[in-house]
Amino acid sequence: MYAERASRLDGAVLWTVEPRRAADMRPVLPDGCMDLLWSEGRLLVAGPDTRPHLPVGSAPWAGLRFAPGDAPGLLGVPAHELLDLRVELADLWGAARARRLGGRIAAAPSPAAAQEELALSRAAHAPAPDPVLRAVVAALRAGRPVAETADAVGLGARQLHRRSLVAFGYGPKTLARILRLRRALALVAAGVPFADAAVAAGCADQAHLAREARTLAGTTLSAYAASAKRLTPQPSGSRTTA
Repeated sequence: MYAERASRLDGAVLWTVEPRRAADMRPVLPDGCMDLLWSEGRLLVAGPDTRPHLPVGSAPWAGLRFAPGDAPGLLGVPAHELLDLRVELADLWGAARARRLGGRIAAAPSPAAAQEELALSRAAHAPAPDPVLRAVVAALRAGRPVAETADAVGLGARQLHRRSLVAFGYGPKTLARILRLRRALALVAAGVPFADAAVAAGCADQAHLAREARTLAGTTLSAYAASAKRLTPQPSGSRTTA
C-alpha cells in the first residue's frame, strides 16, 4: 500500500510503501525529483531518473521526495552526479554521520517524519530554493517550450542547460519530456483515450506519446493503463531501490 502527505518542507512530499508481496511493487518512473530513502536500517538517496527503476523485494520503505531542483542544495551534491543512481547516504556525508542519522531515524516512531525533521534541519542552514529554477519547473510543467521558458526567466540557452544539470540532473529538454510524459500518463491512468491524452499533454500524436512511454517509462500505453487499473497508484516519487 502506498500513502503520501505534503511535507512541512516546501514542495516536498512524505511517502511510505508497505507492499504485501513483491508483485505489488510498480516500476518507479522518471519525474524530475530526488528522494531521501529509508528501509531496513538503510539511508539512501535516489538520484534523478531517465529510465524506469525496478524495485526488488517487498520490504517497507519510507521516503521524502524533494521538489524538483531542491535536493542538490540540501544534500550538497549536483544532481547530475547521481543520475539514474541509488546511493548510500554514507557515500555522500561520511559513514559516521550517516550512521548517527540512521540510528535517530530507526529510533523514531515514524521514519518518514524523522526524515522530514532531518531535511528541515538541513534547509534551515542552506540557501533558499532558487526562484528561477522554480519558475523553470512551473513553466515546463505547464507545457511551455524550453526556448520560451528560458526567455521568460531571463537565461540564455547555455546558462539554462548548465543550471539544469546541477539542479535536475539533465537539461531542460529532457525535463520537459519527463514532465510531459507524467501529464500524459496521469490522463491515461484516469481512463482518457490514448490519442486524447497525447494531445492534451502536448505530444504531437498518439504515436509520439507511445514512443516516449517506451523510451522513458519502459512500457506501452496499454500495459500502463492495465497496471493502473490493477494496482494501487504509486507516484513516481516513491523511489525504492534494490
